[in-house]
Amino acid sequence: MIRVQEALEKILSLLTPLEHEVVPLRQAAGRVLARPVAARRTQPPFAASSMDGYAMHGAEVAPGARFTVIGESAAGDRFNGEVGPGQCVRIFTGAPVPTGADRVVMQEDVTRNGDVITISENVSAGPFIRPAGDDFSAGTEITPPRRLSSADVALLAAMNIAEVPVYRRPIVALVATGDELVMPGEEPGPDQIVSSNNFGLAALIETHGGEARMLPIGRDNAESLKQVFRLCEGADLILTLGGASVGDHDIVQDVAREMGLETAFYKVAMRPGKPLMAGRMNGTPMIGLPGNPVSSMVCGHIFIVPALRHMQGLPGKARKRLHMPLATDLPANGPREHYMRARMIRRDGALVVEAHPRQDSALLSVLAASDALIVRAPHDRARKAGEMVEIIHL
Repeated sequence: MIRVQEALEKILSLLTPLEHEVVPLRQAAGRVLARPVAARRTQPPFAASSMDGYAMHGAEVAPGARFTVIGESAAGDRFNGEVGPGQCVRIFTGAPVPTGADRVVMQEDVTRNGDVITISENVSAGPFIRPAGDDFSAGTEITPPRRLSSADVALLAAMNIAEVPVYRRPIVALVATGDELVMPGEEPGPDQIVSSNNFGLAALIETHGGEARMLPIGRDNAESLKQVFRLCEGADLILTLGGASVGDHDIVQDVAREMGLETAFYKVAMRPGKPLMAGRMNGTPMIGLPGNPVSSMVCGHIFIVPALRHMQGLPGKARKRLHMPLATDLPANGPREHYMRARMIRRDGALVVEAHPRQDSALLSVLAASDALIVRAPHDRARKAGEMVEIIHL
């Protein structure tokens, strides 16, 4: 068995960042920026009012001062004249500030009678003007790698960028295996269960920028597995689920080797997730995940998420770990790194983490009720409530 960090390093060494493609801005959310993009305009492109009010020469503003309204400046329809002494222009939020004005007085700070306004006694300081380029200037760059958020998309739109260079989405072929499996919606036989790993991992893959290709279930015979493996052609990564252990019916590795698999490692010193395998099959990276549903999902968080990041040009590092106090005591850990399903709760006003009492790797209900994994080092001593432990936030 190898350590978790060593397994992750070996998996990442099998992968390379994918090529770039250009997509319409409307399709860029969640994608990873591949090349720098530069603003094509300045924002705002002119000095603009940040309030509804009146634009005037700031040196003339004083309580009781009177100004003649000579026009109006609205967003998309500027005032083209010049503001002189004793004059002002009615202005609205976002509208260009007219020539000769350097201050906006809020409409709440004046009284108006016809075309004459009078400044109130408690006029706000102002100037309530956003200078040209206050947000960004033409040529301002957004640099890669960066997963584009909704705020990033809004910024790109404001920069007048209609198409965005991004890394291609990794295509991940999902191969669930086992005679005991049926698809959701089908009626299981007396000795069968409903396949869940492939659906959970597909959701995880797509949440982190990949494109999941869910293939038919591979049965526990060589011909069925070979047929499903042939359907993996064109994928950037193959994930098998189950069948990689050492039982009489666990033949995935044997069939994969017959079809060209070169194994990088088999078995990791972790719990859950020990029977993990990785390698290349005819040049395509392949990872064999355990069949237990929680084991496969935990391995998905620990190995597949960093792999997807790496393929999209982001740092393929281990999931970030935080420190949080324990809610309850924990016994000493065994020889493998343990990823305990847990939930974060508030107790006496403080945020603490509580391990679920049941850690069986078949219990999906426990995983679904968890929002964290407590990470226990091999042979970690017993821990008391209140002690700090490492967690991964799910």
